[in-house]
Amino acid sequence: MTVAPAGPGFSTTVEALRLRQWQLGPGQPTLVMDQFSTEDFHLIVDDRADVHVSSKDGRFYLGWFPHGRPGTDGEGWKIAVTGTAQVRGYHLSFDTETPADVVAATVASVLETARRL
Repeated sequence: MTVAPAGPGFSTTVEALRLRQWQLGPGQPTLVMDQFSTEDFHLIVDDRADVHVSSKDGRFYLGWFPHGRPGTDGEGWKIAVTGTAQVRGYHLSFDTETPADVVAATVASVLETARRL
């Protein structure tokens, strides 16, 4: 049996090339904020109507900046987890138009990794 050599380019189907509808726009920020309990987190709304959430131990931070975080180019969400002496922390940012569903899923994933000591 012989196999024809692969030619240049790629092959696909019409179905694979069909347009899709993607979720766009900021959505409902309550999907993110509803994940935080007053038992474990502090919530502050500042004079710009930006929302800041921090864990009571101070190691987790979430900021929501509906009109963009000052000093940035359209940053709408900031998530930060402070590291330890042995392991560095990390931070994530999303722009103001990132769907709240995407941010909520990310926050849920981060919160799932937290455990009480």
